[in-house]
Amino acid sequence: MSRQRWLVVILSFAAMIGISVWITRSGIDPDQIKVKVPLWAHAVALLAVVSEVLTRALKIGWSAQALRIPLPYGLSVRTCLGGDFGAAITPSRSGAEPARFLILAEGGLRPADVLMILFMELFLEMLSLVAIAIALAIGFHEAGPVMGTIVTMIGGYAAIILGVGAFGAALARRNANGPPPPWARRIGLRAARWRRIQLQLRQLRVSIAYLRHARLGMMALSLIASIVHVLTRLALLPVIVYSLGATDADLSRLILWPLAFLYGGAVVPLPGGGGVIEVAFRQLFHKMIAPNVLAASLVWWRFYTLYLYILLGAIAAGATVLRALRRGEGQHAPVIRHTQELKGET
Repeated sequence: MSRQRWLVVILSFAAMIGISVWITRSGIDPDQIKVKVPLWAHAVALLAVVSEVLTRALKIGWSAQALRIPLPYGLSVRTCLGGDFGAAITPSRSGAEPARFLILAEGGLRPADVLMILFMELFLEMLSLVAIAIALAIGFHEAGPVMGTIVTMIGGYAAIILGVGAFGAALARRNANGPPPPWARRIGLRAARWRRIQLQLRQLRVSIAYLRHARLGMMALSLIASIVHVLTRLALLPVIVYSLGATDADLSRLILWPLAFLYGGAVVPLPGGGGVIEVAFRQLFHKMIAPNVLAASLVWWRFYTLYLYILLGAIAAGATVLRALRRGEGQHAPVIRHTQELKGET
């Protein structure tokens, strides 16, 4: 990363911390602020973070096994943490896939195998989001139209990504070779750009071929792991808020809004969100959670969903991630772009 990009990262995180401090002190008597979370809540939150990382690593490992690709579990863990680190320090979380790709590649896997694993993992992630959205819509059907909107947004996001993948698969069957078709020329896709698209279409066609011959049992285990790791993250805010004494807070909102933050935050162009999530958190919860509890809830929730992951990622795979980001525009760029597009990040 260049100095200019590091400056953007520093300013973005400074804004996040500054806004958090402002929320902590805004209109609240300092003597009434609850900052300390009970030790049992910290223990539960730490257990949830560890479980989430290990479950996500299992998801990647089982995705690889479904494709008959050997993948050490330790490498899966480093891949997860390195992806978290890369996502946190890049705009719109765009560094996640380049970081994960390079960590797997430097772990000894062939680039083609890495692409297959990431394709499978992202495909199952989308399926898990659809399943969770349906379950939440059923479980919280009395939570009001706002909650229905959130569930629809998350389910729609996953459905759109799956739809784009299906469209790409159909396109790859007919247009992975040859000159640009008439419709492509009409929208300005000339020969050079069309060749780049064809490269990605051929990669997609190979990915789909691998998917057809995957082990269904391992795919099912990976899907279950994907659902569990998302639910584990969603449990953090209720644990923190209730441990601070705000037991009357609406459980549905404590689960559904963080779901929107975690997956909708990718549209924010600043690393880490640049304070946008903090402001949204205050606006959405200030009427439901007492001011003296709101600040601590925000700080500790962000710590266990962002800052701790940055620290763990920096320790586990920081150097590898930085190399990945520097090389992201190099020889692996077409593969990385293809993976990012599947996730809707480019």
